[in-house]
Amino acid sequence: MSGADMSLQPSTMRRLRHLLAAVGPGLVVMLADTETGSVIAAAQSGAHWGYRMLPLLLLLIPVLYLAQELTIRLALGTGKSYGELVRRRWGRRAERASAALLLTSCLGALATQLSGLAGIAQIFGIPVWHSIGLLCALIFIMVCTGSYRSVERIAIGLGVFELAFLAEAWLARPAPGQMLAQLSQLPLANHDYLLLAAANIGTCVMPWTLCYQQSAMLDKGLTLDDLKPARLDTLLGAILCQVITAGILIAAAVAFGNGAGGQSLDTIPQIAGGFTRLLGPTGGKLLFALALSGGALVAAIVVCLTSAWTLGELAGKRESLEQHPLEAPWFYGSFAAMLLVTGALVSSGVNLVKLSIATSVANALLLPVMLAGLYWLACRELPPALQLSRRYRLALAALLLLVAGFSLYAGIVGSLG
Repeated sequence: MSGADMSLQPSTMRRLRHLLAAVGPGLVVMLADTETGSVIAAAQSGAHWGYRMLPLLLLLIPVLYLAQELTIRLALGTGKSYGELVRRRWGRRAERASAALLLTSCLGALATQLSGLAGIAQIFGIPVWHSIGLLCALIFIMVCTGSYRSVERIAIGLGVFELAFLAEAWLARPAPGQMLAQLSQLPLANHDYLLLAAANIGTCVMPWTLCYQQSAMLDKGLTLDDLKPARLDTLLGAILCQVITAGILIAAAVAFGNGAGGQSLDTIPQIAGGFTRLLGPTGGKLLFALALSGGALVAAIVVCLTSAWTLGELAGKRESLEQHPLEAPWFYGSFAAMLLVTGALVSSGVNLVKLSIATSVANALLLPVMLAGLYWLACRELPPALQLSRRYRLALAALLLLVAGFSLYAGIVGSLG
């Protein structure tokens, strides 16, 4: 080995360690993004509209990345969470209103995740009360006994199971000609299509994913030196998230109607049944259960953490996973309360698919408010080194306005139809 090679090696190793140390919040939030609601919206889209929603899912990749990238700038540039910045810029009343919107989104999202997990348990003959009680207890114990980094590693490990959706899409063997033909057949005047479009947007960029990443980076102790790896972490996560979602749509399109669409889904076992027909009774059921459970568990952890951080900030207490439960009672108490409330709601027998679509559409309707606040804070609160250039600011504003406007239009028109 030459002297030059030896001199490069330590530098390369340092960069690799730096990258690995910063990786996590972006990947976790994107794995959480492929949660039960996203699976249901994508599966419903594939079953009902074939491949016609696929262009929207892929076009959302840059939107997802650019929105989450603003949270990176704000976290590393200001050292404050979204709620703290709202309070500093607009006061306590605005912070409470923002927190109310966020917690509403979190409540619906967590109920959706637990419902999805209960649906998976029912496929294997486990009663809802048993599965929900056990899941809530295990999630709470994991959070109480681990640091942020350990919880993050567990979340990433669970999220790996989502890759099973890509295997299912590949094994479904979609017809390329049929897929290409449908990509230009977008029924934008159809109310049902618009409602599902709003649901897919609402499961892509969500209030709790934006707030989680900003707070998680602070909890992990990242600094401005971690800016580049944090951006890479988020970009790769955004691509992976939407590719997995596209895989769900493709598999569902083939499983229900052979790509032609026209089918409607009502329950998780019904969705699982489609994958079972594709891959066989054992393999299909197992792959679907692992993939859905992985995303739902990651999302449940992320939603509870976001709620706990938000409630703590409202009470003027920034508490975190790095503290013992006795040192941060507000944080862990809020976490437990979210699990108890949503666990009781799910056990009451609520219709999962209707709840999920309604939550996703509600997220789409809340999205303009959240994006407007995020954009305004990025324009006003960032230090000079991280400020948005004029050209970038205008281009980003146009893109966010387009997405927010379409999600609002699709959500309202689709709901009224």
